[in-house]
Amino acid sequence: MTRRQPIIRQPQIRTQLGRAAVQMFAANERMNQMLIEHLDPATWTAKSPTAKPSGKGRTRTIAAIFTHMHNVRCKWVRLTAPHLKIPRQLNRAHCTPQQARAGLAESAARCADMLAEALGGGGGRVTEFLRDGWARPWPAGVEMLCYMLAHEAHHRGQVCMLAHQLGFPLPIGVTSGIWNWEKLWKEGGATSGPGYDTPLE
Repeated sequence: MTRRQPIIRQPQIRTQLGRAAVQMFAANERMNQMLIEHLDPATWTAKSPTAKPSGKGRTRTIAAIFTHMHNVRCKWVRLTAPHLKIPRQLNRAHCTPQQARAGLAESAARCADMLAEALGGGGGRVTEFLRDGWARPWPAGVEMLCYMLAHEAHHRGQVCMLAHQLGFPLPIGVTSGIWNWEKLWKEGGATSGPGYDTPLE
């Protein structure tokens, strides 16, 4: 039996958009946790049979993909909301599935805090989103959330494909379960389903 990670603490938010953004990111994080929970351990550091030699275009391991996702979140928080506690980065060469789950849970909580300040009203300190040091900042808005979700969905697709290539496809209940937003919404700490403006505790 796998152990569940604690749900993301829900910050206090004043707007429907802010609440929805935090709930969406919590559901997004639940998808990541589900994948790691159900991955065969043999896939964690295995190389794809179609991997290219090291250099540009090389294929990451599943461990490297999840540590990248966490480390990019840390960068978003560091550049966009440096007043928040920035989680420690993970080392892709030594990170275990358990460490990845714990790190992702922590970085998801910081991203939720960042989104709450950016989209939750009340004059938070997050007014711009910096996705990288070389990138121009964007005004804090729904585009910020869309970018964050798209980045993670891209890498989840890589994880599913790589597990399949390695001969250990994820169970159909998992790959279909990441589309069960009503369940994910509640597992992420929401008190109702998507589209319902229920105040958070």
